[in-house]
Amino acid sequence: MDDWLPASGRTRGRTAAADRTAAGAAWMCAVIVTLAFGWIAADLLWHGLSRLTPGFLFEMPQLSGRAGGLASIIVSTLAILAICLAAAVPIGLGAAILLAEYSRSDRRLGRFVRRSLDVLAGVPSIVFGLFGNAFFCVYLGMGFSLLAGGLTLACMVLPLLIRSLEQGLREVPDDWRNAAAALGMSKAATLRSILLPAALPGLVVGLVLGMGRALAETAALLFTSGYVMRMPGSVMDSGRALSIHIFDLSMNVPGGTGNAYGAAVVLLLMLLTVNLLALAIARRWQLTQPGPL
Repeated sequence: MDDWLPASGRTRGRTAAADRTAAGAAWMCAVIVTLAFGWIAADLLWHGLSRLTPGFLFEMPQLSGRAGGLASIIVSTLAILAICLAAAVPIGLGAAILLAEYSRSDRRLGRFVRRSLDVLAGVPSIVFGLFGNAFFCVYLGMGFSLLAGGLTLACMVLPLLIRSLEQGLREVPDDWRNAAAALGMSKAATLRSILLPAALPGLVVGLVLGMGRALAETAALLFTSGYVMRMPGSVMDSGRALSIHIFDLSMNVPGGTGNAYGAAVVLLLMLLTVNLLALAIARRWQLTQPGPL
């Protein structure tokens, strides 16, 4: 009978104190992260916001980047990002579907693929750059090009994209799959109409993380896309990404600090725009999709 008695006031007090301590620690961590981001963003905006003029965005860089704008740099960055997503999304989607839906009968294959992805996620970017240079630039004959840089970044973001989408698919209740099978729906129809719309938040998370890493990457692109500042005419031309431009102006170009801050603000705004756009597309997609069975 003692097990059914209510807890004593002292026990309730200790429980409440532990809850308050845990909540306080969580809030403190959130505040620290927010303050760190705010400090970095404020420093960039303070030094670089005055550089954001139409000329800075639409003019070609001059004097090794000390003067002029970022026109060719922005075009190269967007081209590399587009190539990266065009290569990574279909492969990542197929691999995530394999792991979440088709590897349940072969657990050994699933474990092997997941361990491989975990290893790839921890590989330094400089190693990806050396691999991209050896495979895409030299072996496949692409040279220093936007295509080689984009494909190298695709290899880097695949682990994040696959594991995020796989987790999203696994969180869909099995009852939905069973109900679809009972109605005679094929596996492909179930994936297209039920599972993928339900797993869309996982895909958005993977895309946002992948695009963030791709936009901010420097080491891998130094060995693959190159660092020339001219306007690219095709994906086989070399081009300089924003991250490389910021690094070069900060470390190798005397008097380039001002434009480096301006380029950093542009990169920060691009990251925020990509995040907001991905979230908006996800919400719109979910609103237009039919509900679950």
